[in-house]
Amino acid sequence: MKAIRVHQFGDPSVMKLEDISGSAPGQGQVLVSVKAAGVNPVDTYIRSGVYAVLPSLPYTPGIDGAGVVDAVGAGVRDFVKGDRVYFGGTVDGRAVGAYAEAALCLPEQVHRLPDPISFAQGAGLNVPYVTAWRALFDKGRAQPGETVLIHGASGAVGIAAVQMARAAGLRVFGTAGTDRGRALAAGQGAHEVFDHAAADYQKQITAKTDGKGIDLVIEMLANVNLVRDLEMIAVRGRVVIVGNRGSIELNPRAIMSKDAVVTGLTNWNATPKEFATAHAAIIAGMERSGFKPEVGKELPLAEASRAHVEVMKAGAYGKIVLIP
Repeated sequence: MKAIRVHQFGDPSVMKLEDISGSAPGQGQVLVSVKAAGVNPVDTYIRSGVYAVLPSLPYTPGIDGAGVVDAVGAGVRDFVKGDRVYFGGTVDGRAVGAYAEAALCLPEQVHRLPDPISFAQGAGLNVPYVTAWRALFDKGRAQPGETVLIHGASGAVGIAAVQMARAAGLRVFGTAGTDRGRALAAGQGAHEVFDHAAADYQKQITAKTDGKGIDLVIEMLANVNLVRDLEMIAVRGRVVIVGNRGSIELNPRAIMSKDAVVTGLTNWNATPKEFATAHAAIIAGMERSGFKPEVGKELPLAEASRAHVEVMKAGAYGKIVLIP
């Protein structure tokens, strides 16, 4: 089968399309014919060799995908050949991930894909929607009626968070860096959308809360925004850090003075129960509340290197997916 392979860590050019041998599903395994693979920023960190946990070389990148069940091993009862599914992770994701024509998964890594959701959209479910769910509800303790500020509301995680927060009865504020991105966030349900490049965007946001401040911030770029977040946050407010690309200098009194909570998350630390809860909520949301990823770009699998450049550009718009 065709798959992207990385033989050395480095820039996007290290990814090459190659022929590798496929595997039949063993006991308790599900073989998925991949119709679309999701591209996440974490994929680029791993490929470049800067992530905390790295695979052995060579390896195939990718965590997320969607497709059709091709075969199941002995003991698998929840899936049959022909089922439409999305998945998060593979049996040996440190060797062969989702950037391939087929993926070998465990049943708990595979989830049913509702008929109205395309494969390209399905490839944008796992990391973005699990991250958004955990940020809002596991870590952020979001409650109906609260005001949430979602930075990067036009990106894959941001869109998921907007949809989920709106469905849960929160007042949703978002930021985005382009007119197109702000229109997208508003179209997804954000009550107010701000240009985070505007010099007075903090004042605009605080004014919309009548000076009370934001109850919860979902932060995609903490090294740029965290100090400002703590200025805008309400007393006993919370900041959940989803993304960060550098260090900052911070006076802890900014946290102390408001009895605020700043917490981070990475899905590597999620428990099986947390994953199961998130996916149950995601599937219910797709069926009942209109949860649906926004696909920004579809690229051929052979253009994985271009996808890794695109996913890291400022002004993210929806999800980038690879089509085998």
